[in-house]
Amino acid sequence: MLFDFKQVIVWSGNNLFRDSVTKFFLDSSLEVKPVLNLEEVFVFAQKDCGSIIFAGITRDMPNAFDSIEKLKSFNKKNRFIAVAMDSGIEAAVKAIKAGADEFLVMPDSRDEIFELCSKIMEKEASSKKKMSAEKASVPKGKGLVAMDKKMKDVLSLADRVAPSRAPVFLAGESGTGKEVIARYIHGKSMRKGPFVGVNCAALPEALLESALFGHEKGAFTGAVSRKPGKFEIADNGTLLLDEITEMPVYLQAKLLRVLQEGEVDRVGGTEAVKVDVRVIAATNKNPVESVKTGDFRNDLYHRINTIPLKIPPLRERPDDIIALAHHFIEKYNFIDGQNVNGMTDAAKDKLLMLDYSGNVRELENIIRRAVLISNGVLVDVADIVTAEEFVSPDLVEKGEASVEPAHFTPRPLREVEKEFIFKTLDETDGNRTHAAEILGISVRTLRNKLNSYKEKV
Repeated sequence: MLFDFKQVIVWSGNNLFRDSVTKFFLDSSLEVKPVLNLEEVFVFAQKDCGSIIFAGITRDMPNAFDSIEKLKSFNKKNRFIAVAMDSGIEAAVKAIKAGADEFLVMPDSRDEIFELCSKIMEKEASSKKKMSAEKASVPKGKGLVAMDKKMKDVLSLADRVAPSRAPVFLAGESGTGKEVIARYIHGKSMRKGPFVGVNCAALPEALLESALFGHEKGAFTGAVSRKPGKFEIADNGTLLLDEITEMPVYLQAKLLRVLQEGEVDRVGGTEAVKVDVRVIAATNKNPVESVKTGDFRNDLYHRINTIPLKIPPLRERPDDIIALAHHFIEKYNFIDGQNVNGMTDAAKDKLLMLDYSGNVRELENIIRRAVLISNGVLVDVADIVTAEEFVSPDLVEKGEASVEPAHFTPRPLREVEKEFIFKTLDETDGNRTHAAEILGISVRTLRNKLNSYKEKV
């Protein structure tokens, strides 16, 4: 397939833009959906075929930027192209920070709009070819690196339980590789269906039920056709329910029934649909504590905890650190066109001394940064820079960084909290799961706080 998507959604109140983009794609193999409101965008964007969303952004669309993250969370293949109708650089910054893949200024004529669409699609085709080349270059089985005994023990147990149909419950800090382990278990199983993952904290509560269990035509406003849920899509395969402890309690009861009966009830449906799905659940919290607080049903916990697998944090498996570092050097040599051959002993020593609160994800970022800023064939100690250290341009030369204490201005606690939350989101590139973990709150609490800030505006 030339592209990762089969559908084009054109969202704009500007007739020239909407009609021109629609006309451009009418003769293509892609399905075109011209829409006028955000609700319609959400309905179409949930399709599993993947969508490229052309959005005409205007100043009177305050919810547009907040919606980008949600729209892209429905499907990793979704692409978001923001086109400014009447706004400039400020809107561009907001759009890119919110996750837009491209930000462009509205052309003046239909021909220029056609040219814009053509350039976008050429860029998408080029990106697809590059990704395919990268995937072909990685030897099979090298995506999972485990040299430490603790991680080898985890994989040994995963190997033994993979052929069964028993549910698996993965627990571990954010960034430890829970999804990697889930895919490993699926790959070692005999299941012929697909591996499907869903983050229970990433979707709004109103959409999560439909995403998991599907809905019938007319079940709610905007349900213009029947849509299978993730359980049906994963039939004969494996479904990863990531951050399951963030699932609303009322949906946990419905999930329990699916696990017990092997059938799902679509929203608005009258007949149950049989499914054969192996469920793997994951959480970065202590599930027992979530049960005690009432956020996680006790009966559901025991139902999915048949095979508990605790993924140790990276700081507790030091033998994996250097092996993973070499793996990431190879990966980013190829992706970023670099030619780094390894690391100095001093660089390795520094890697072994770090705490890795972000676990493997943090190590990967450190190594990619090192590969890019290294001046030699080996990564040296000055190239190993954590996010906290990466403050000033002369950082690489000094090997350290200093931060002046910020001037404190007395103000209401709510404002201090709001500023701290947004700074944490900036540090995590908008990753709400990682930000919530740093802040010591649940993703649901973080989402509620962000919504409350919008209401005050």
